[in-house]
Formats: sequence, structure tokens, C-alpha cells
Amino acid sequence: MDVTVIGSASGVSPEERALRDLYLEHGPAVHAYVMRLLGGDTHRAEDILQETLLRCWNAQQLADNEDMAIRPWMFRVARNLVIDAHRTRAARPLEVSGATWLTELRSDVDDIERMLSAMVIHDALQALTPAHREAIRAMFFADHTVQQAATALGIAQGTVKSRVYYGLRNLKAVLQERGVS
Repeated sequence: MDVTVIGSASGVSPEERALRDLYLEHGPAVHAYVMRLLGGDTHRAEDILQETLLRCWNAQQLADNEDMAIRPWMFRVARNLVIDAHRTRAARPLEVSGATWLTELRSDVDDIERMLSAMVIHDALQALTPAHREAIRAMFFADHTVQQAATALGIAQGTVKSRVYYGLRNLKAVLQERGVS
């Protein structure tokens, strides 16, 4: 609200003069109160302050504000406007910002990356000896313990540990040859 325009116009009505005085006297305090309620959102706080002043104007309480404690009334109106705005936003579907497509795209990229990584690892596993490949599959892909893997493969636990150790070393070397770190 531009106070200078209201104050400088010729033939200013008593209501307009009262509105200007009300803004000058109570505006900063109401604005600070609304800013606290809104967590520092300046634009919304200015909208709430303007709506509060308009409600004062519409209630025609300005010309005879001596009879009424106007500041508490303004604080109550501002608080109610903040609550109403919050309820309105909560009742509507979630607003979508222009950047959400980027996060959706990134999740698609993550899925594609996972799929490509799985393909690379599958190909790299084919380069290992069958014994190493079976031990790694039993331990990591079947999620077996050493004892469970040894039972499933029909070999000793120490052999499973050895095959997994050397299989992982070879897998790392194969992946490095293919440019995967």
C-alpha cells in the first residue's frame, strides 16, 4: 500500500485518512506478527496485512477507532487470515513446482543406471571361472552365509571363502578392464 498516494490526494475522506493512520500506527507491528506466523514469507505477510487493512476498511471501524481497541482486533483478523490460508492450501491438492519433472527424470535415470550396472556386472561375471562365479552368486545374489553356500555348492567352507576372495579380485580386474570403477 502506497501511503504517500493516499496522503497526498486532494479531498481525502476521513476513512482514507484513518486507514493511512492505522497503517502507519499498527502496520509494522501486524506485519512483524504475521511474518512470525508465516515463518518469514514476506510476500504472503504483505498480502495478509493488506487484507487485514481492507477488512478494517470494510468493517468501517476506522472513523471511530477510539471506541474500540483496534490493534488486538487487527491481530485477531491477521491470525484468522493466516489460519484460513493454511487450511485452504491443506485442502487443495499439492502444488507442483516447475522443477518436479527434474526429480522424476532423475529417478528414471537412477533406474536406468541400476539396470545398466546390473548388465555390466552380469557380463563381467561371465568372464570368471564357473567355480568363482558360483561362489559369488551363492554368497551375494542368493544371500547365503558361508555355511549355507558351502552346503548348497557341496564344498568346504574354507573353499567357499577362497573362491569368493579370488572371484571378487578377478571381478574387480575385469570391471577395471571394461572401464568401470
